Amino acid sequence: MKKEVICMSREQIKRHHVVQKIIDKEISVIEATSLLNLSGRQILRIKKGVLEKGPQALVHKNTGRKPSRAISDEIKDKIVALKHSDLYCKANFTHFMELLEEEENIKISYTPLYNLLTSKGIKSPKKRRSKKKKHLSRERRKSKGMLVQIDATPFEWFDDGEKYALHAAIDDATSDIVGAYIEKNECLNGYFETTRQMLQNFGIPISMYSDRHSIFKSPKLDKLTVEEELEGKTVNDTQYEKALKELGITLIPAYSPQAKGRVERLMGTFQGRMVTDFKVNGITTVEQANEFLPQYIKRLTDKFSVKAKSRKNSFMKLSKRIDLDTILCIKMNRQIDNGNVFSYKSKCFKVLTDDIPNKTKVDVLISPRIGVKVQYKDKIYETVRYIKPKKKKKPLKDPKDYKTKAHPPKAESQIHLYKQNTKYHYETDAEILEMLDEIFWGKYADVRNLIKISNY
Repeated sequence: MKKEVICMSREQIKRHHVVQKIIDKEISVIEATSLLNLSGRQILRIKKGVLEKGPQALVHKNTGRKPSRAISDEIKDKIVALKHSDLYCKANFTHFMELLEEEENIKISYTPLYNLLTSKGIKSPKKRRSKKKKHLSRERRKSKGMLVQIDATPFEWFDDGEKYALHAAIDDATSDIVGAYIEKNECLNGYFETTRQMLQNFGIPISMYSDRHSIFKSPKLDKLTVEEELEGKTVNDTQYEKALKELGITLIPAYSPQAKGRVERLMGTFQGRMVTDFKVNGITTVEQANEFLPQYIKRLTDKFSVKAKSRKNSFMKLSKRIDLDTILCIKMNRQIDNGNVFSYKSKCFKVLTDDIPNKTKVDVLISPRIGVKVQYKDKIYETVRYIKPKKKKKPLKDPKDYKTKAHPPKAESQIHLYKQNTKYHYETDAEILEMLDEIFWGKYADVRNLIKISNY
């Protein structure tokens, strides 16, 4: 006859030993309560079980059994294989848990997932935050729309070894992501497009918080001495400042990254999640990313936003009279000549109207959305690229051929351009795009495939 082997823990063996002494009347129940740190009722219940079933009564009935809700070995192997795959290898554990449920239909809580992955030697790519807080968190604004933080960060969003700049803005009171846009590098157009999303979807905030990048503040501002400031000397506003002032938004520059910690943490969230989400959704280009971002930031907002202290909404609704295309653009002051022509970046443009007097100063509006236009007395006018035709060189005539000392008659090509009835000469779109490329994105960007501009 085979002997039954019972596996007991050290605590269970101790209990059996004490209960056996009670049965043998070596000690009392009161003495056993102090030895086992149990109540008298519990001691009597254990004694009854040992008398009926023996030492097996001290062992839980589920000992050695696999839980009914336990994850099968097949699912465990699949989870580990997915984490090693190129699709999910850069996802942190929390994000990976969410993706397993959304994409693979595998529901698992964080703790068993963490235990499974760490037992296989897999570490989360997300760095753990230090327990010691070096900077105290600034208190949030009371209502949304009071302050919006904006910033940009370069990162390998498409995991192809090339960095692109993500421009993003977040509401300080609720952590709502109000705009996001990707460009080749940190640039004015990226901030304009992010601001456009905020204005169209949320409204006009009271103030915006940014770093001291030259897009936001002129670098000459810090070079002013106290004496110069007392004399009233100022520096010109940047193009972004001009746009915000026209909308009535106050721009506040920060002196450290910690001051705008909410948008800095948002960038960390993007870096930890968006690379994997781009792979899952097949996003491989900047154009696809900018189409995907509006719905993506809405998902993140639903997941991470908080309630503001006040129910009041400080965002002011954008009026239908406001044309964002004429605000979110570069504005330069130019004077048109007798032929309604002005120059910019060594290129000439002609205004298609006769309503503007000669020698009048006008505002030139430039952006990838509208091209080059002119604003005069709140009216917008179209322009065309104007190029002077090349003069043909003619051989010089002998002065003796002329009866008088007067100058020889001018050829038609030598007559002043504005007095000729000639057609305008248009520059190709490629050359105009090159100019906009230089203005908005700098020498490192290639945007000829990103914007379409009609004939000027």
